[in-house]
Amino acid sequence: MKPTKQQLLRNPDIKPTSDVIAEALGEANNAYVKFIGELANHEIQMEWRYYSDGKAWLAKGLHKWIGVRGGKNEVTVFWLSIWDGFFKVTIYVPEKDRADAFRLPLADEVKRLLADSEQTGGKLKYFPVVFEVRSEEMQAAVYTLADFKISIK
Repeated sequence: MKPTKQQLLRNPDIKPTSDVIAEALGEANNAYVKFIGELANHEIQMEWRYYSDGKAWLAKGLHKWIGVRGGKNEVTVFWLSIWDGFFKVTIYVPEKDRADAFRLPLADEVKRLLADSEQTGGKLKYFPVVFEVRSEEMQAAVYTLADFKISIK
């Protein structure tokens, strides 16, 4: 029987410090440290918050910029959650940009994730691409899709 995947960081009183995350991820912590270390190179900031609707801590990967008229803008590039032994990065690709995403230099496995994703959203339609990151192997694909999401803001 396949072990069940368990989302962690569910206590609102325990903030997701680097020690708490390291304990939850185990061997995957090295991949997480490398992942967050690379964020600045892609102009992405990560912000943690406890969401009572999902009863868990989630991080938003945000790209922030100043508009031509001086206004502050931001777009959510991805959502990150901590699981037992890995972390999930979910990038929501807008329906109108999905065809362009298939033209990115992504591995067939990643294109299959995009093709198999089920549409979500009300008026605005999105396709969630969910990466289960246990090692550094998938990180290049995550950043390729993240950079794409930033470019279509």
